[in-house]
Amino acid sequence: MGLLSLIITTQSSASDLTFGFDNPSFSGNGYSTHVLSIEQLQHNRKKEIEDDAAAEARRAEREAENETIQKFLKNVESRIYAQLSKQMVDSMFTDTGDTSGTAEIDGSTIYWVKDETSGTITIQITGEDGTFTELIVPITGFGF
Repeated sequence: MGLLSLIITTQSSASDLTFGFDNPSFSGNGYSTHVLSIEQLQHNRKKEIEDDAAAEARRAEREAENETIQKFLKNVESRIYAQLSKQMVDSMFTDTGDTSGTAEIDGSTIYWVKDETSGTITIQITGEDGTFTELIVPITGFGF
């Protein structure tokens, strides 16, 4: 019997094994980009933590304002201011002999003066910082 022998040869080649760090912190390749990326990640995380803390503080403040007692106090305060403003307006437009008046509310001064000659009432509201708003209202001419 005959033997058939088949020999296959392949060519092989080899190169030197070299080792290199892939991390730019060790290799130095792309180090500045790597450092900037890390810095950006740290900055974003710090900002995210600050934003979360601010959002939580706002949430707690809203929650405190929505308590029943706070709603009650706001309602009472609103009614008191409405009553004070009604009394002031009644004093301005009635013939009680008053030609001026002053009130101080939360650091702001409200001064009014009635000028029968021109037929107007001038109201000046001066804030704590010295800025003021002036309203000139006619005494007559309201036809309701």
